[in-house]
Amino acid sequence: MATFSATKTSEAMVDHPRDLVWEVLTDPAAVARLTPMVRSIKATTTGNRELWHWELAKIPVLGKSFELGFTEEMTYDPQTRITFRHAPDREELAGTDGRYDLNDAGKDATDLRIELTVTVDLPFPRLAKPAVQASMQGVLTAMGAGFERAIEKELRAREARRR
Repeated sequence: MATFSATKTSEAMVDHPRDLVWEVLTDPAAVARLTPMVRSIKATTTGNRELWHWELAKIPVLGKSFELGFTEEMTYDPQTRITFRHAPDREELAGTDGRYDLNDAGKDATDLRIELTVTVDLPFPRLAKPAVQASMQGVLTAMGAGFERAIEKELRAREARRR
């Protein structure tokens, strides 16, 4: 087993109010439904800790497929920042660390910045690092593009229900 990581940063102006974007990003069921390759996210609260356990569908890497799960501790700065860090309560082969930053971008728009680093232990030699990381970047790009389309649709639907 070797450890591999990939980082992705995305920035966009979302034509919806910040409180609505926040509502979606703090809803684990919505995030799971909107993110390609995610089967489920189960949120639990223990004391003052909120944990989200993610279960992914099979992720292809160099001709093999892996079903991964990981646990993230969520920290919230209301309507401004969501920070997540890998916080497993058992052995996990994957994890992420990152954050969402939200800022007003006019009357009914939000600047949204997403930064995350995914780390996985996979049964490939270290020599495969460039190929594995390229594959990981491809998966992150596909997931990000799908999430972008889906969250826009979700935000339009939620905004229509508010009216």
